[in-house]
Amino acid sequence: MQRNNRVIIGWMILLIFMSCAAPKKSTTIVSTTAVELPKESEPVENKEDAFFIDMFKKYPGMMDSILAHRKEWKVQIIYTQINRNANGIPSFTHHYFNQKNEGYFYPASTVKFPVALLALEKLNDLNINGLDKNAAMITEAAYSGQTPVYNDPNTSNGKPSIAQYIKKILLVSDNDAYNRLYEFLGQEHINAALHKKGYKNVQLLHRLSIFLSEDENRHSNPVSFFDNSNRLLYSQPMLYNRKVYAKRNDVLGKAFYSNGNLVNEPMNFSTKNNIALADLHQVLLSLVFPNAVSASQRFNLTDVDRRFVLQYMSQLPSESVYPTYDSSYYDAYVKFILFGSEKGSLPKNIRIFNKVGNAYGQLTDVAYIVDFEKKLEFMVSATIYCNSDETLNDDKYDYDNIGYPFMKNLGKILYDYEVKRKRNFLPDLSSLIFTYDK
Repeated sequence: MQRNNRVIIGWMILLIFMSCAAPKKSTTIVSTTAVELPKESEPVENKEDAFFIDMFKKYPGMMDSILAHRKEWKVQIIYTQINRNANGIPSFTHHYFNQKNEGYFYPASTVKFPVALLALEKLNDLNINGLDKNAAMITEAAYSGQTPVYNDPNTSNGKPSIAQYIKKILLVSDNDAYNRLYEFLGQEHINAALHKKGYKNVQLLHRLSIFLSEDENRHSNPVSFFDNSNRLLYSQPMLYNRKVYAKRNDVLGKAFYSNGNLVNEPMNFSTKNNIALADLHQVLLSLVFPNAVSASQRFNLTDVDRRFVLQYMSQLPSESVYPTYDSSYYDAYVKFILFGSEKGSLPKNIRIFNKVGNAYGQLTDVAYIVDFEKKLEFMVSATIYCNSDETLNDDKYDYDNIGYPFMKNLGKILYDYEVKRKRNFLPDLSSLIFTYDK
C-alpha cells in the first residue's frame, strides 16, 4: 500500500511538472513540407501569442486599445515571418494573436479571393481548346433573382470575361464581378472544391450586395463562352445545389435593423458566408508559395494564371486602363494593412499582394507585403470588429477611428520589425516585379 502511494505521488509530481512547461510561442515550417495553419475546429496551443503582446506593449499609443479590447473587437492576427536559405528556399514562422477568442466573423469580400482562383482552376479543368480567361462570357437569367450580362463597356472589346471579372475583384473589390464568378462556378462546386483542398469548415453560400433567398442563391445562372469569331466554346446550363451543409449558430451584435425597423436581438449569420482567417491566410500562402503546401491544397493554375492574379492583387486602381477608375479609388482603396485609409500616392518600392473585406463593421485584410529596395517580405492577415454600439445595419461603424488605424499601425509595426530583423540570406523578389497597365 505504501509503495502504491509512492507511485501515485510520483505520477502527480510528474503531471504538475509537465503542466508548468513553457508553451510554444510560434510555429516554424520549412517549405518542403505542407504548411498546416490552425483551423476553426482545431485546438491551437498557446493561442495568445506572447510575440504580439510583447510587441504591442512597446507601442502603447498605437496598440494599447487593441490589447484592452481584443475580445469585444474580435481581433485576430496571423503574421508569417519568411526566411530564405542559400538556395532561396523559404521557411515560415507563424505567430498568432487572440486565437483564444476566435469565433465567427463575417468575411465580406475576402471570399472573392478563393473564388477567383477557383474560376481559373475550373477553366483549366475543363481543358477545352480556346476556352481561357479571356474568352467572352455571356451570362443569362433563368430563375428568380437572376440578371443577365451581355457586354462590358470597360473592356477593350466590350465583352465580359473571367479575366475582366478577376481584375475588377482585385483592383477595387467589385461585388458584381464576384457574383458572376459565383454563377460560373455554382455554389456546390465552390464549397466542394474548397473542402477537397482541406478547408472543411468553409461555407460560401450567397452572392454579395444583392439580397436573394437561400433557394435563389442555390441556383446559378446559365453561362456560355465564345471566341473572337463568336464561335461557341462552352455552354453551361443553370446549376442547382442540393447539398445540405452543417448547421451553424453564428450571431453578431445585440440588435440590427431590418426593413427600417430595429430588432433588439443578435443578427443571425448562420446562412451567410463563413471562412476562417487561417484558411484565407493559407490560400494566399498557396498562391505565393505553391511549393510550400501539399499538392492537394494547390489550385490548378498555370504559371501565366498565377502571375496574372499576383499582378492584379498588387496593381493600384490608378494603374488600370481597362477598367479605368477615377480618383475616388485612391491608391490605398483596398490596401488596409500598412496604409489604412491613407490618401495620396503609395511608395513605389512597396507592393502589397492582398484581398480585403469590410461589411457589418468587420474589417479584414489578407496580405503578402514586399519591399524591393530593402529586400524584405512577410505575410499578415488580420480582422477586427468595428461596431461599438453592437447594432448592425445602422451604418454607424467604427472603421475610421478603430479599424483603419488598427490596420495601418499593425502594418507599420510589423514592417519596422522586419526592417530591423536580421536575415542570413536576402530574398530574390525579381519575379514579383510586374509591368502594370500604366
